[in-house]
Amino acid sequence: MLPVASSPISLFHGVRSGLRTLLLSSALLSVGVQPLLAQTVDDDGAVGAQQLNLPKDVTVFGKSDPNVRKATAIVNGRIITGTDIDQRLALIITANGGKVEEAEKERLRVQVLRNLIDETLQIQEAAANDIKVDPAEVQQSYERVAANFRQSPTQFDGYLREKGSSAASIKRQIEGELAWSRLQRRNIQPFVNVSEDEVKSVIDRLNAAKGADEYRIGEIYLSATPENHDQIVANARNIIEQIQKGGSFPAYARQFSEASTAAVGGDLGWVRPAQLPPELAQAATGMQVGQIAGPIDVAGGISLLYVMDKRKVLTADPRDSLLSLKQLSVLFPKGTTKEQASAKAASFAAAIKEIKGCGQANEVGSKIGADVVDNDNVKVRDLPPQLQDILMNLQVGQSTPPFGSIDDGVRVLVVCGRDDPVSANAPNAEQIQAQLEEERVNKRARIYLRDLRRDAVIEYN
Repeated sequence: MLPVASSPISLFHGVRSGLRTLLLSSALLSVGVQPLLAQTVDDDGAVGAQQLNLPKDVTVFGKSDPNVRKATAIVNGRIITGTDIDQRLALIITANGGKVEEAEKERLRVQVLRNLIDETLQIQEAAANDIKVDPAEVQQSYERVAANFRQSPTQFDGYLREKGSSAASIKRQIEGELAWSRLQRRNIQPFVNVSEDEVKSVIDRLNAAKGADEYRIGEIYLSATPENHDQIVANARNIIEQIQKGGSFPAYARQFSEASTAAVGGDLGWVRPAQLPPELAQAATGMQVGQIAGPIDVAGGISLLYVMDKRKVLTADPRDSLLSLKQLSVLFPKGTTKEQASAKAASFAAAIKEIKGCGQANEVGSKIGADVVDNDNVKVRDLPPQLQDILMNLQVGQSTPPFGSIDDGVRVLVVCGRDDPVSANAPNAEQIQAQLEEERVNKRARIYLRDLRRDAVIEYN
């Protein structure tokens, strides 16, 4: 088990879990039939394999993975159809920019089925405890998701259909998350306690570590045994390859990671190397933001690490500055060539030089036919890395060089105001207590779901 973190933003949620554990092997083994052949038992209780009289060279006809051959399941009477799997898979492919190889799609289908089984068990257990999710609440959450895509619910419905998914697939996932969260609050959270001494210990460690490097890390954890270690390592390398080709780390973490952080895309929050197991600490210390490392052998399995960000403990970071910006943008007509785009960008840049502070931005934008949008309270660290260093060195009234692409057009950002970060302070006792409680709830939820899997009746079709 990984240690509890004590970072200012988020305690370490890397407990091996839980929410995405492999479950099919035990379920399949439990429904085996007794062989008709006579068996003998050797001195240590094992059945003598020689009595089976098996040929030395065995040819397996068809696929040996039952998870691939049998793509649907019935979980305690609730059917998971091939359409359910296809539509959920389409969401993952969309999150990865639509670039997923056929062999990878087959692996993802297996993982999607496992996730749908877990989701079904969670909804069923919540219902058994008289916890119901109002369809109106699901709809509200769905509308917020659509708003994140800057679309109305109706437009988002059409977008999902174009991608091979559906509103029903997302709503089912929302229902599962709401049901499981409420079940935890009722059956787990009331029985979790954190003492004042534990909270004080975390605060003391934070203050002692002031100024040390800490990293915001994403992790994908895959359980492994000595027997399947090589196969799991191969799977891990395949995941790295897909991410390096442009795949989304959070999307792969949600589908493959067996840690409790799978639900949040593998995000461990801000941690210091000393809070990680030695194997992970060594890898993280030598990594830069945006790098992925692995496969890394850890207790019980394999880990992949991704460094999302880096900062100093309890030290103000210039990238936490809040900016007030004006964005001027000009789109390129369809069919614009690279040479034409470069010429138009040069003309745009010349016009931008006339801007003398934000007060003239709207006037200049009107002259050149640019769209002008105000953006307030923009944190520097939330902007693309290529712009962060530029903006931190600009004074109020200055603008960035033009940037963009043929598809997105050309644009600049004008700095209208800046609020520098204040000295960082440790989180208060209430925040730390809440974070520790959440860590323990996640751990118990992992055990809860494990027990649901063990008791479930699952039929594969």
